[in-house]
Amino acid sequence: MAERKVANNVQQLREDQLLSKAELARRAGVSVLTIDRVERGETCRVDTKRKIILALGLKVSDKDKVFEDAKRRR
Repeated sequence: MAERKVANNVQQLREDQLLSKAELARRAGVSVLTIDRVERGETCRVDTKRKIILALGLKVSDKDKVFEDAKRRR
């Protein structure tokens, strides 16, 4: 079964801030493996998305700058 990919800008935003995956993971309180999976487009929980958005110094209301709007995929 093929896993659904989720478009996001996490890697680009992280690199724009010169952050390593490890540093973003530390700031977000998640594992480096989680950051790697998210950057590859694997699905993650809403709470994980929120943590990543905040760790990038953005507001939750900026979620569409980071993650593709789920409603547009349908």
